[in-house]
Amino acid sequence: MQWQTPLIYVKGVGPQRAEWLKKELQLETVKDLLLYFPFRYNDRTLFYTISELEQRDEFVQTRGKITGLRIHGTGAKKRLHAELTDSTGSMELIWFKGIKWMEQRLKIGTSWIVFGKPNRFKNQLSMAHPELTIADELKAFQGEHFDPVYSSTESLKTKGLDSNGIKRLIRQVLQGMDATWPDPFPAAICQRLQCVSRYQALLQIHFPKHQQDLEAARLRLKAEELLALQLRVLRIKTKAKFLKPAYPMPAIGHLFSQFYNTLGFELTTAQKRAIKEIHNDLKLDTPMNRLLQGDVGSGKTIVAVMAAIIAHANSYQTCIMVPTEILAQQHFNSISALLSPLQIHTDILTGSTPTKTRQALFKKLSEGQIHVLVGTHALIEDGIPFLKLGLVIIDEQHRFGVAQRAKLTERSGTHLPHVLVMTATPIPRTLAMTVYGDLDTTLLDELPSGRKPIVTKHAKESQRLAVWGFLRSQIEMGHQIYVVFPLIAESETLDYQNLQQGYDALVQEFPPPLFQISIVHGKLTNEQKALEMNRFVNGETQIMVATTVIEVGVNVPNASVMVIESAERFGLAQLHQLRGRVGRGNTQSYCILMTGLKLSQEARYRMQALVQSQNGFEISELDLKLRGPGNLEGTEQSGLLQLRLTQLAEDTMLIADIRAFAMEIMQSQPPLFNTHMEQLLQDYAAHKNDYSRIA
Repeated sequence: MQWQTPLIYVKGVGPQRAEWLKKELQLETVKDLLLYFPFRYNDRTLFYTISELEQRDEFVQTRGKITGLRIHGTGAKKRLHAELTDSTGSMELIWFKGIKWMEQRLKIGTSWIVFGKPNRFKNQLSMAHPELTIADELKAFQGEHFDPVYSSTESLKTKGLDSNGIKRLIRQVLQGMDATWPDPFPAAICQRLQCVSRYQALLQIHFPKHQQDLEAARLRLKAEELLALQLRVLRIKTKAKFLKPAYPMPAIGHLFSQFYNTLGFELTTAQKRAIKEIHNDLKLDTPMNRLLQGDVGSGKTIVAVMAAIIAHANSYQTCIMVPTEILAQQHFNSISALLSPLQIHTDILTGSTPTKTRQALFKKLSEGQIHVLVGTHALIEDGIPFLKLGLVIIDEQHRFGVAQRAKLTERSGTHLPHVLVMTATPIPRTLAMTVYGDLDTTLLDELPSGRKPIVTKHAKESQRLAVWGFLRSQIEMGHQIYVVFPLIAESETLDYQNLQQGYDALVQEFPPPLFQISIVHGKLTNEQKALEMNRFVNGETQIMVATTVIEVGVNVPNASVMVIESAERFGLAQLHQLRGRVGRGNTQSYCILMTGLKLSQEARYRMQALVQSQNGFEISELDLKLRGPGNLEGTEQSGLLQLRLTQLAEDTMLIADIRAFAMEIMQSQPPLFNTHMEQLLQDYAAHKNDYSRIA
C-alpha cells in the first residue's frame, strides 16, 4: 500500500465510506488517514466500578451489561436511555442524537466498555453520549496501555466510522506496511535529534505501548511538520529575492538630516538601530522584506516616516496601508504634519474618497506630485497609477492577509518595491519564526524617555461607584477617558453590558452640559466616526465610549484613563493593545479592567497578568499559551499554522533547532534540497490557504 493510495482502495472503506471520510474529515488518501492523529488516549488497564463513579468528576472508564432500553419523549425531545449494570450498581446511558443507530447496536444482555463523564441528576447516576467498545474487543489491546481516541462526526458514526471504526482502518493500513517504507526526512537531522523513523513514529503515535513511545513519536512528527513549514517559508523568502529586482536607494539626502535635527526629541537606541537596518536593506537591489515590531508607543511611526524620507531622496514614492479609515486619517494627519515642512507631499486614499477627488489624486500620483500615499484596502484596487513606487509600508500587518500584501507589492511593474510591515502586537518568538519566517525582524524594545508605566487595576462590578469617582477626579484635572465595550447590541446568550447601555449609564453619571461624551462603534458611518473622533481629539468631549474600533492607532496624549468593560471577554494581547491607547504623554496614566464578580480561572489569570506586566512580549507569550496560535489575530489568514502536533508555546527549542536545520539545507552548496524534501512539503502542504501558492 502506497502513501498516496486513495482510501477507496483500502479494505473496508469502499466508495461510499471514502466519500463520507472526504466530506466529513477531508481524508482522501492513506497519507491523510495516517496523519489523522488521536486527540486523546484511554488507559485500557484502568477501570472503575459503577459505584466508584459516584466520586469521579472526570472522564472515566467502566464496564457492564445492558439491562434495559427505553425511549423517552418525541420529536426533537426524543432520547434513548440504556441501563448499564455491574455487580456494584447501575447507571443510565443517554443519547439525544443518533438514537436509531444506537438502539440497533445495543442489545439486552450484551457487555460493553463505556467511557465518558459521569453526572448525577435527580439522584440518578448517568453518562451522556459515552464512547462504547464491545467488551470482547478489549482482547485486541492486551499489553497496550494507551488506546487512541479519534474525532468523528454523527454522520460518520452511522457509517460505522466512529473512533473505533477509524482506529480499525488505521491499524489495518499500518499492518500492511513495514519498516522499509520510504522516509523523506533527512537522515542527518534525524540522527542529530535522535528521533525514530517515520514508520516507527506513525506506529507509536497511533498505538503506543508506553508513554516513552508516545513522546518519541511526537518528537519525530513535530520535527517533520516543522521542517516542511520552515522549508516552505525560506523558499518563499529566497524566491522573492530573485523574482524581480528592487530599486536600490543608496542616498540618505539632506532632508533626512533636516528632519532628524528638528525632531525636538532624541530617538531611542532601538529606533536608531531600526533605521540603520532598514537603510542597509534599501541600498540593495533585492527587495527588503522586513517586519518592524514594537510595543505600543515604541515609536514605529517615526521610523516609517524616516524610511519614506529616504525613498523620497532617491526619487521613489511610498505608500502606507493601514486597516481602518480612522487609523488612515490619523496617520495622514500626523505624517503630513511631519513631512509638509520638507515639501514632501502626502495624500490619503480610502474607500470613502469621492470619485472626483480620487480622479484628481490619481493624476497627481501618476505625475509624481504625491510622494507619500496613506490609505486603507483601497490601495490594492486595480488601476492606482503610481509613477515610481519604491517602498510599501504596511501598518498592523496581522490585519491583512498574505494575498493582500502580495497584491500591493505588484504595483511597481518591472521592479518589486521594498516592503516594511509593522505591528504593535508583539509576536512571540516562536510565531515570528513560523508565520513571519519570510521576513527579517527588527525589534523596537525601548519606550521613549519620559513615558511613565501605566498603572493597571482590576475592578469588579461592586467597585463601580469608586471607579466613577476616580474618573471624575481625572476629568477635573483636565484629562480625558476611554471606556471600551466588547458588544454593540444586546445578546440573549451573553450576560455582558453592551455599549449602548454603558453609554446611557455614563450620561446619567456624567450629565451634559457639564460633561460631553463621544461614542464610536462599527455601525456608525465613516463621517460619523470621524466627527466623534475629532471631537475627542480636539478636547471637546471628556469621555469616549467605544468598541475595539479604537484598538490601534488612536493617539490622544491627553487621555489618561482606559476603562475596559467586561474585560474577561478580551484576549491578553487585545487588552494590552487597548491599554496602550493611554500613556501617550508624560502624565501618569491608568488602565482599569472591569469584570463581573464570577470569573473563570483563565480570566482571573489574564487579569492578574495585565496588572503585573507592562511588557508586551511577555504578554504575547502568555496569550499564546492560553489561546494557541490558531486564535491569535492574523495567524489563520496566513494558511501556515495548520500544525497537527507542535505547540508553539512549549516547543520553542525544537522550533529553533528545526529552523537552523532548514537554513543549512537552503544555504548548502550544492543544495541538499531534493525530491525527498519535495515529498515532505507535499505531505504537509497547507490546505486552501497555502502560503507558497501566493508567493
